[in-house]
Amino acid sequence: MTRIVPVALGDRSYQVRIGPGLIARAGAEIAPLLARPRVAVLTDETVAALHLPALQAALAAEGIAVAALALPAGEATKSWEQLGRAVEWLIAERIERRDIVIALGGGVIGDLAGFAAAILRRGVRFVQIPTTLLAQVDSSVGGKTGINSPQGKNLIGAFHQPSLVLADTDALATLPERDFRAGYGEVMKYGLLGDAGFFEWLETHGPTLRDDPKALLHAVAHSVGMKADIVARDETEQGDRALLNLGHTFGHALESATHYSARLLHGEGVGIGCALAFDLSARLGLCAQEDPSRVAAHLAAMGMPARLADIPGALPDEAGLVALMGQDKKVVDGRLRLILARGIGRAFVADDVAPEAIAAVLAGSR
Repeated sequence: MTRIVPVALGDRSYQVRIGPGLIARAGAEIAPLLARPRVAVLTDETVAALHLPALQAALAAEGIAVAALALPAGEATKSWEQLGRAVEWLIAERIERRDIVIALGGGVIGDLAGFAAAILRRGVRFVQIPTTLLAQVDSSVGGKTGINSPQGKNLIGAFHQPSLVLADTDALATLPERDFRAGYGEVMKYGLLGDAGFFEWLETHGPTLRDDPKALLHAVAHSVGMKADIVARDETEQGDRALLNLGHTFGHALESATHYSARLLHGEGVGIGCALAFDLSARLGLCAQEDPSRVAAHLAAMGMPARLADIPGALPDEAGLVALMGQDKKVVDGRLRLILARGIGRAFVADDVAPEAIAAVLAGSR
């Protein structure tokens, strides 16, 4: 039942293997990559309690020794402090350039562990074992690694491709409902940016996805396939890869405004950001008025926040949010690049949007 999606990047190509039971088989999956029977695992305290014993057993069954470090759970871990802790630990464990670092966890651990591997000894290989829906469909694939700055999300990092991704769909059963729904924001994004038929399928299957293993496997594999195709064409985001940021410029600003706290999860910010991007596209006459209505209705059907008004607590005013958007990595020559849409499945890069139009859409979402 395992689905294999290749990421074609020449001599840095790798596979994303998707399906149930992959953590239990991780030793056999990873052993062919090893120069010596030893790995270092970076994880977080929540995931360690749920999945680390099974991973250690799978590796031990193949005679692979394991050292593990569990960092605090949560977005705040993507910091200089925790990155330094991880790198110094890897050095103390004598991890060599030919060794493998395993990232076991969600997007936070994948991003931090990947960045640690990128800078340790000028580059150590790593394997992603994503345990959240968000990480399985998005952050574990494509080689973006990094940490946050107080001035913005993911502003410090490197492109460093994994050697293998093992996306065990059984692990998703341990996710809290809110985390599963937040990860779904990234699944929905793929339909909105480039596959109207997939979005239509999600409108039917999305609300019951968690309880339908076959549909869940399809959703993860289709999302990964779309991302892999885009990454193969544009690894370092000079062109098409920017489309994957649909909803993210709005979403990252909202995450910064809520101080990367539990008030707003990343995938929730992406969902709201997608709704705002379609609202703005309709306001500018780029897409039909019914398109943002469909996005908002689907977010509601999924039990996800769709508007700024759905975020608890106070937010900066429109000017403050636009200023936070201006710190985004996608700013080029001081101009804010947004991903807008000419319809569902028809996203494009726009870099000439008036701040007044953005502010008006933000005001209308309160």
